[in-house]
Amino acid sequence: MKTTETPPVDTAEERPPVTKVTVARTPPAKATEGRVLNFFSHGMLILWAFMVVLPLLWAVMTSFKTDRDIFSSPWALPDRLHFENWSRAWTSANMSDYFLNTVIVVGFSLLGTMLLGSMAAYVLARFDFPGNRFIYFLFIGGMSFPIILALVPLFYVMQNLSLLNTLPGLILVYIAYSLPFTVFFMTAFFRTLPSSVAEAAFVDGASHTRTFFQVMLPMAKPGLISVGIFNFLGQWNQYMLPTVLNTEPDRKVLTQGLVQLAVSQGYKGDWSGLFAGLVMAMLPVLAAYIVFQRQVVQGLTAGALK
Repeated sequence: MKTTETPPVDTAEERPPVTKVTVARTPPAKATEGRVLNFFSHGMLILWAFMVVLPLLWAVMTSFKTDRDIFSSPWALPDRLHFENWSRAWTSANMSDYFLNTVIVVGFSLLGTMLLGSMAAYVLARFDFPGNRFIYFLFIGGMSFPIILALVPLFYVMQNLSLLNTLPGLILVYIAYSLPFTVFFMTAFFRTLPSSVAEAAFVDGASHTRTFFQVMLPMAKPGLISVGIFNFLGQWNQYMLPTVLNTEPDRKVLTQGLVQLAVSQGYKGDWSGLFAGLVMAMLPVLAAYIVFQRQVVQGLTAGALK
């Protein structure tokens, strides 16, 4: 029986030609929204930086101009650096005395605030005792209490204690004013620190005082720097408290001195000296933040990680 092989049928002609179709990939909706949001946030940050930096640069530039140049060409660069504006503000306007008083008051009040605030925060964060939460919420209530409501009773308390118009009295008021926020901030920070290190110190025979100052306080350095910067800014720029509680001319602080310089001008218009004094008061705050900006960010973010 013979078998016949059928030749394969060529179906090339029957099959339609295959054409490659390139489909354009559209980016995901989330990626597009992320780019738009990123562009918008960066634009707002650039605008905000411009609004903040431009007045600062203009104030520094104006402090080296003459009074005539300030009004004739306010946006132009000074023809030369008039350092006599700074020397006039430092000597004639008594900015040197105001600056020294401010350094003394803020220095001692900042030291007392950080010491007392960190000790109170450590006890509230690490020890359970009756009234712990009540004391903690008392400090929280102190943050929400408007300082303007306490000016009149505070004035009579300072007067009865013979601390009115004195630098030590102003230092104590600054400490009491800054303690609530310091205790609130440091209590949350101490709670994030590991307790095993303190327990190991107790096993080695360390006392509570030694454990706090040699073990826990160095570990809380980022938080201390952060809250210290905030307290420094608030105390350095404080105007209401010294205006009410410190009216002696030779004991005025820098904020009072700037107002005194602006008022004492009268019709003379020493605007160059006023801007020089303004920059003098502004430079320490900027320098402190520029130096410790990394520690401030670390202290603010460390409390969120445990």
